[in-house]
Amino acid sequence: MSTATFPPPTQLSLNVMNEPKSPPATGPREFKNIRREVTADAIAVLTFDRPDSAANIFDRATLEELNAHLDALEGDSTLRGVVLTSAKPAIFIAGADLHSLSPASMNALRDIVEFGQHVFNRLAALPVPTAAAIHGAALGGGFEVCLACDFRLATTDKTTKLGLPEVQLGILPAWGGSTRLPRLIGLPKALDLILAGKTVAAKQALKLGMVDDLVAPEKLLAVTLAKVAKAGRKPRRTVPFAVKATNNVVAATLFSLLSRRNLFKKTRGHYPAVLNALEVVTLGVGRSEKRALKLEVDAICLLAQTEAAKNLIRLFFLQERAKKLGFGSERKEADAPRRIERAAVIGAGVMGGSIAQWLATRGVAVLLRDINADAVARGMAGVARLFADGTKRRTFSPVEARAAMDRIFPVVELPSLRRTDVIIEAAVERMDLKKDIFRKLERLAGPDTILATNTSALSVTELADSLCRPDRIVGIHFFNPVHRMQLVEVIHTPRTDAEVVRRALRFVQQVGKLPVLVKDSPGFVVNRVLMPYLVEAARLFERGADTGEIDEAMLDFGMPMGPLRLVDEVGTDVSMHVAETLACHYPRRMAVPEVLGRLVKGGQLGRKSGEGFYLHRGKEAVPGEDAARCVRDDSAANLNRVDLGQRMVLLMVNEAARCVEEGIVSGPEDVDLAMVMGAGFAPFRGGPLRHTDTVGVANLLRAMNELVDAGEQHFAPCALLMDLATKNGKFYPEKGVLI
Repeated sequence: MSTATFPPPTQLSLNVMNEPKSPPATGPREFKNIRREVTADAIAVLTFDRPDSAANIFDRATLEELNAHLDALEGDSTLRGVVLTSAKPAIFIAGADLHSLSPASMNALRDIVEFGQHVFNRLAALPVPTAAAIHGAALGGGFEVCLACDFRLATTDKTTKLGLPEVQLGILPAWGGSTRLPRLIGLPKALDLILAGKTVAAKQALKLGMVDDLVAPEKLLAVTLAKVAKAGRKPRRTVPFAVKATNNVVAATLFSLLSRRNLFKKTRGHYPAVLNALEVVTLGVGRSEKRALKLEVDAICLLAQTEAAKNLIRLFFLQERAKKLGFGSERKEADAPRRIERAAVIGAGVMGGSIAQWLATRGVAVLLRDINADAVARGMAGVARLFADGTKRRTFSPVEARAAMDRIFPVVELPSLRRTDVIIEAAVERMDLKKDIFRKLERLAGPDTILATNTSALSVTELADSLCRPDRIVGIHFFNPVHRMQLVEVIHTPRTDAEVVRRALRFVQQVGKLPVLVKDSPGFVVNRVLMPYLVEAARLFERGADTGEIDEAMLDFGMPMGPLRLVDEVGTDVSMHVAETLACHYPRRMAVPEVLGRLVKGGQLGRKSGEGFYLHRGKEAVPGEDAARCVRDDSAANLNRVDLGQRMVLLMVNEAARCVEEGIVSGPEDVDLAMVMGAGFAPFRGGPLRHTDTVGVANLLRAMNELVDAGEQHFAPCALLMDLATKNGKFYPEKGVLI
């Protein structure tokens, strides 16, 4: 947990009096990332085109190139305008290279931030009209450079997204975004975008005033050049009355006071970037641009020292790693697994239907099968609801939804599946049933078809051993709800063919999910680490701890939902099934709480039945009376939130360490990514093992041993934790960088 403190507004105000360093000397004249051409109308076109990359980013070299181009442009008296554009098919500029924001010293970080501001200020100060022709993602620094231009035109293409998402990384926009966006669209709208780290589509950006016009992709450059040529001279932007009304000290102070309490309630103080961004933006509108930019620099340098920023940026890198994750020996691009075009999903229940819907939205043709026509019809109705909800949220257009729906083919009797690339079984969690299904699938599938199970806890190895060719079985475990959860566990057995694993990984990446590779083991990673935590919450409930206090303890810790509320959302029956599976394998430290059995027997299955630990009435939930009858004693009734939370977290830490100890993942980063992306473990803490390093292995071990001494044997620490404590070791040795 971060120990950094943030200066009050008065201190920030004093800090802006310091003069920034002089920018470094102009960079290289050999341009690799930005090329410059001048049209017959004397308009310079700067085209961002990072070599050997699908994305443009701002690193030191690119900033220096832009700085060098500006040297030439400032000295050209014949110049009539400047246009910024991109040669990439789906990205304008994705933002800053986060590696460049991970220097070894605070001075180096301050230097790169001040240099970026200096370059963008030079662009803004050019005496001729400037415009950004935006096609694809313009995020973070990529949108901040657009804000430094006089005009912004964007394409109507769905790949065009704009925003300043820096707070999601624990920092804030510091290349002018926190200063220029409020001056462009007004303080309320700017705060809404910056504090939430929102990314918006082009139509919404036009409505908000972030861009001046929308253009068809094929006409973008021509229309932008024409707009600059028509402007003739440097425009003097008039400030609308609505912007003037909000961008003053009085209004900004009021916005700050009104927002701060709600933000603190929402973040519980765990995400300092949000509160710091509020302070910087509201203070900045009442100051000169120079002083406002200095606020940005000071704030990002403070935020970069926090554990929240370090952990959130590390998680970003782990997500990027997952997008490129491979298996076994490296292969040439020509030998890479082919794209999955045709899939079959066996089981049209909630998970099966959701998987089919997701695959269809990603261009995969899907056969959706269940045991009878009624079950298939219910599954298709669920798919239709997902498409309707997505259309309502503008995730896709009605035309796109219809096209994706047309890619799903409902069936009862399976045809030949020899040309199907992957078959995903999503049937009821019964091993005998799954074995029977896979024996049939093996006969219908082609020799290269991947046979995958979506089981959440059953043994993939046992399932594979029931087939003639166990080498083609793999686990592809999606999480519910599929359209929101990014993580997918890819589970391989000792007999799974390496090429099958590679193809499964590429398939998961192809459909836009983040894979984590796991050796077959009870509960895999997420359920194995999560279940002891949920079981402990139920045990504490049985021992008299208050339902609300148990959940609030974990909300205070940073979880998105309390454990008992989570059990209700998942279903008490599903939770009990996973708990029973794990208890069979780990009887010394896992036991199914009696309350789960009694709730399931009584039909209280959680939200889906209307009652579990809570009574569910629409969006409201209050502790359930029937569950309260399962309380056995009051031995945990007087535990405070800190003690309640510590007990539950310790069990997650212990089981996460066992996953590394047993080698079911390649390293601690796999466990941390899985728990954050698959279970919502507090992102700002970086995952259970990153959290262990932050708090200290020895400190957590001491707490575990105290509980063991008090008779709580299931808290006994694993060998890896004891070894690390003895050696004063960490899961992640420091590498000498700031972030």
